[in-house]
Amino acid sequence: MLNALWAFMMLTGLGWAAVHGTLGAVTEGMLAAAGDAVSLGITMLGVMAFWTGILEIGRRAGLIEQLSAGMRPVLHFLFPRIPAGHPALSSMAANMIANMLGLGMAATPAGLKAMQEMAKDIQAAGDKARTATSSMCTFLILNISSLQLIPVTLIAYRSEYGSKQPEAVLGPALAATAISTLAAV
Repeated sequence: MLNALWAFMMLTGLGWAAVHGTLGAVTEGMLAAAGDAVSLGITMLGVMAFWTGILEIGRRAGLIEQLSAGMRPVLHFLFPRIPAGHPALSSMAANMIANMLGLGMAATPAGLKAMQEMAKDIQAAGDKARTATSSMCTFLILNISSLQLIPVTLIAYRSEYGSKQPEAVLGPALAATAISTLAAV
């Protein structure tokens, strides 16, 4: 359905440009946008690679485990059905830490690992249905609301597009994500 919607919008735009004689401008716009997309993709790949590497260094140095231990009371409050020492908890903590740093792309692998660990419990219980547990749903909602103390990705986007003060979003981003996280909880 979504593919059909996108195809409809593109064809409508091209038809409009053909009727109004602006196909040349559309072509120039598409090429410029493609160049911008490649440039932005390379920038974001660098940001993601850097922060994913920092997270991996933190994991190997034991920092993620220490932060996870510090987050145990919060994790236990948010996920009372997950027993202490469950393998998903450290991945959940790593995901939340990465999200707090505004590293949504770098948080994804840890989030997927946490969901896989929680899914193992469903399979171990013999439940063949593809049903998410309440812990999985809570984790997903918290991941989506994503409290961000430092929105690194947003700052990188603003820098890439020439913002004079890319860090000016710190206050509004903290306020917005704090409200969304409180609503999720």
